[in-house]
Amino acid sequence: MKTMIVCLLLLGVAFAGACGHSEEAAGAKKTLYTCPMHPEYVSDQPGDCPICGMRLVPKEEVGPKPPAPAAHAPAAADPHAGHSPGTAPSAGASGTQRPSVPAVLDLGANRASLAGVRTVAAERGRLAQPVRAVGTVAVDETRVRQVTTKVTGFVERLHVNATGQMVTAGEPLFELYSPELLASQEEYLRARRSAEEFGQSALPEVRRGGEELAAAARRRLELFDVPAEFIERLEREGRAQRTVTFKAPFAGFVTGKSVVAGQRIEPGMDLLTVTDLSRVWVMAQVYEAEAALARPGRAARVTLPFDPGVRLAGRIGFVYPTMDTESRTLRVRLEFANPRGLLKPGMYVNVELEADAATGIVVPDSAILESGTRQVVFVETAPGQFTARDVSVGPRGDGKALVRQGLTEGERVAVSANFLLDSESRLRQVR
Repeated sequence: MKTMIVCLLLLGVAFAGACGHSEEAAGAKKTLYTCPMHPEYVSDQPGDCPICGMRLVPKEEVGPKPPAPAAHAPAAADPHAGHSPGTAPSAGASGTQRPSVPAVLDLGANRASLAGVRTVAAERGRLAQPVRAVGTVAVDETRVRQVTTKVTGFVERLHVNATGQMVTAGEPLFELYSPELLASQEEYLRARRSAEEFGQSALPEVRRGGEELAAAARRRLELFDVPAEFIERLEREGRAQRTVTFKAPFAGFVTGKSVVAGQRIEPGMDLLTVTDLSRVWVMAQVYEAEAALARPGRAARVTLPFDPGVRLAGRIGFVYPTMDTESRTLRVRLEFANPRGLLKPGMYVNVELEADAATGIVVPDSAILESGTRQVVFVETAPGQFTARDVSVGPRGDGKALVRQGLTEGERVAVSANFLLDSESRLRQVR
């Protein structure tokens, strides 16, 4: 009986020892699985991510946790704790500060590829940051003409009777009957006949007096804005005309009309407004920080809202001397040729002012991460390994950014999935 009890005790001890070794072996090595897009999810079994459904990948092999340190043994402080990437720890930093981004973020080539991380090489080049604004097309104020008369009369016929009608230089506008003009015509004809009679005199003073009288009568007609061809016709025919036809001073559009047929008009009354739209102005407003780039003579371009493929070239003609106190913008006047009439007064256009080009390291704009007062890029140090680096960014334009400091030519930077890298680095801070 004693022998049987001893045997049972020996079997129990052996079984307990075997179980202990199995548990120790099972705990010695364990594979964990994580999601490439959601690294915060960790599982000890392979499968799919419950968040996005992506296949889990092996994360790392971990062993049993080391025993906790004794209560009286203080933990060693991380000398890099609480500091941003690329900055040295300050003296006296306490161990309670928030840990910084890891110096190197190792995703592995496969995981980086699955996450869509793409890199490009930094290149040296020139980049200009153009000033963009919205402009409004306006008429060139130097190409507007008011058609008036200097005599009293009656409008007997209107050749241009609608606003918006296009006229050419010298085209008839209206016919005016004026007793004053009729009398001036007859006076000129009499002076010409007298000059012819005095021209047969033997006295030079008499001949000169007749010529001066005829010239003064002709000058009177010219001062009344009687067309030169009308005066020549008067000289040929020798007969005064009842009405005088007034013509357009230049080609353009009738943009104002305040006269009708049969109306009595007075000297200086505005009858028609003719505007030449072969050249127009574009009024734009630039922000105060960009005012230094707005200089007279600098090249400018506009694109049309109804046809963005059309780009028209012009220049800055004038920069207004005052700033708008409410919008903090500076008004700029641009000048553009408009032979095809594409730019119409009142139209909105997109304005782009040319800027001085700067030379440096150029990377895609998507490579720059804005983090408060910092600008960060993720530099690939090895396949699947990235490090965050502070940079100083200069002008931007056309989807690119010029890096003044922090990068060298040929280094590869992440241009896609940057926020994934940033999120991964922040998650590792709190683990």
